[in-house]
Amino acid sequence: MKYSSSERGARSVDEFCGWAGIGRSKFYAEVRTGRLKVRKIGRKSVVTDADGQAWLDALPLLDTKEAA
Repeated sequence: MKYSSSERGARSVDEFCGWAGIGRSKFYAEVRTGRLKVRKIGRKSVVTDADGQAWLDALPLLDTKEAA
């Protein structure tokens, strides 16, 4: 049975970047600041779906008054 990344519960760095719409540089910047948690499976770095969603939920909301 083949699982999609969301069914596995964790995403590789490239999968996470694609899901979040960010590049690898931004990904590693977020990791360095501690805003994004990364876990290791051997040599592979992964972001759990829960950690990815928590990171996304913690991002600031756009102030619509400033955007206009």
